[in-house]
Amino acid sequence: MLRRTVRLLLSVVMTMAAMTGGVLATAGPAQADECYTWNRTLSEGMSGSDVTELQIRVAGHVDPGEILSVDGAFGARTKAAVARFQQAYGLTADGVAGPATFSRIYALQDPDCTPVHFSYAEMNKCNSTWSGGAVSAATAKSNALRTMWKLEAMRRALGDTPLVVTSGFRSYSCNSAVGGASNSRHLYGDAADLVGNPTLCRLAQQARSHGFGGIFGPGYPGHDDHTHVDGRTSRSWSAPTCGI
Repeated sequence: MLRRTVRLLLSVVMTMAAMTGGVLATAGPAQADECYTWNRTLSEGMSGSDVTELQIRVAGHVDPGEILSVDGAFGARTKAAVARFQQAYGLTADGVAGPATFSRIYALQDPDCTPVHFSYAEMNKCNSTWSGGAVSAATAKSNALRTMWKLEAMRRALGDTPLVVTSGFRSYSCNSAVGGASNSRHLYGDAADLVGNPTLCRLAQQARSHGFGGIFGPGYPGHDDHTHVDGRTSRSWSAPTCGI
């Protein structure tokens, strides 16, 4: 808690400095970070691994139905996602990722790169190795990280209402034990089952605006007690009770 408080205070200081046109507005990294540090301002037309890292963190800030490509190329859709992220956190929404934007991201992430309101343990209650699924352990864990950042965006849009994840990654054996579909996205590590307050329908409806390709909720077979979201690259939504 102390670490997060310090990071938030640093974020506020950096944001104020950037907004008032101080030296930090044109400097390199906004602050040292244990997970990842950006060393340049990013804008449309640029590319690189630093753009990929940015895309992972803003992929949940998109237009309804949109799925942002995490490809390391800063195009128009990435610019729009950055602007939406900035707007969500009270920054100047110009779509350019500079010190103020990176400072806010630093304040939102833990040393293992997960957003502060979610964790790898929450996304994997099956085993400790991320192995035994449809993809390699490294890919499953990477997919879970991307899902968590989308959930963080969704949480913010819901007024910072806590989201409860009851199931994330599953190995084939874990998936079989709970009666999951043979092709379940849980096997890929990019799925999350959500319960709690807001209502399941509110969760399903809100998820449409945060980059999830798969959304299944009340009215869809086997989903009357939870809302499922996942990171498939094509859209497949069904929650008839919720008008989806």
